[in-house]
Amino acid sequence: MIAQTLKWIGGIDGFLELIDQRRLPAELVKIQCRDVEQLYEAIKTLAVRGAPAIGVAAAYGLVMAIQKLNSGDDLERGLVVLAEASEYLASSRPTAANLFWALDRVRRSVEEFIVAKPQAKLQALQEAALAEANAIYQEDVDMCRRIGLNGEKFIKKGAGILTHCNAGALATAGQGTALSIFYEANKKGKLFKVYVDETRPLLQGARLTSWELKQAGIEVILICDNMAGWLMKQGKIHACFTGADRIAANGDVANKIGTYSLSILARGHSIPFYIAAPSSTFDLSIKNGAEIPIEQRAAEEVATFAETRVAPDGISVYNPAFDVTEAQDIAAIITDKGVIEKPNADKIFKHLSEASPEN
Repeated sequence: MIAQTLKWIGGIDGFLELIDQRRLPAELVKIQCRDVEQLYEAIKTLAVRGAPAIGVAAAYGLVMAIQKLNSGDDLERGLVVLAEASEYLASSRPTAANLFWALDRVRRSVEEFIVAKPQAKLQALQEAALAEANAIYQEDVDMCRRIGLNGEKFIKKGAGILTHCNAGALATAGQGTALSIFYEANKKGKLFKVYVDETRPLLQGARLTSWELKQAGIEVILICDNMAGWLMKQGKIHACFTGADRIAANGDVANKIGTYSLSILARGHSIPFYIAAPSSTFDLSIKNGAEIPIEQRAAEEVATFAETRVAPDGISVYNPAFDVTEAQDIAAIITDKGVIEKPNADKIFKHLSEASPEN
């Protein structure tokens, strides 16, 4: 079974249903987001997380924003509300490129609708926004499967695979990015095992990835974050796969904190390090990883564990949510469009300029 992390229920007056990932694996609880403020909180507190899933959720957030318009409001008022909601949601997670991409796409679609039909009723505007959000959702589902199909060739029978954080169905609208590759390889009968880093401080690997893989019937072995190098030295790891939250024009990748360390360990042990991400995760306006904004999160995430204080009161805490892996340490970036081996700026620009193949 592959989890469905989010879905829109109803029409223009509907709501967004999310799996509350803060409650996994102890409980499978779903929450209903009915306004922008509730969605902002869900994104900020990681009830929904993963760059693609955040993007899809944000697209529906703009639909919820214009639900609140009154019958007497005109189309221009609708644009103002969209702009305000977009700016608000964009501030929830500053590193995830898909968040800004999805918000911009829905806004552009609505603006084009108004230009084409300036006399349209408010309901037609709301329907146009929902149609665009639904399109983003379906494209994400299709994108996930294409990433899996494009990447499963890199998994060999009997291999030991290492992954970090969660890049599965819980991070997307479909079957995931990095984990989609595992699912497609599993469909082909390739027997392999996946070592999952716990991923401190919020344990997305322990709580989410291990839960997902168990649900899908894939052999999973949970390890502490600081065990990866020793497993590599023992010859238990044959490839590493992670997702990405933003990819710069030169191929540098921002992903969950700890990814950079793994890339260095993989290089030192001659193990290929793969990134799996949709084309929407690339941000060509950013030249390299040094320009990627890194979200800083609350000190309590590090200083407490399972709501128990594990560090002295009054000490300073450094808690970046992401780090940056350099392109030179990435064997390939696997996207919905294909594979970029040994990525660099020229290869990435060419890859993104080409039409996506049908799979």
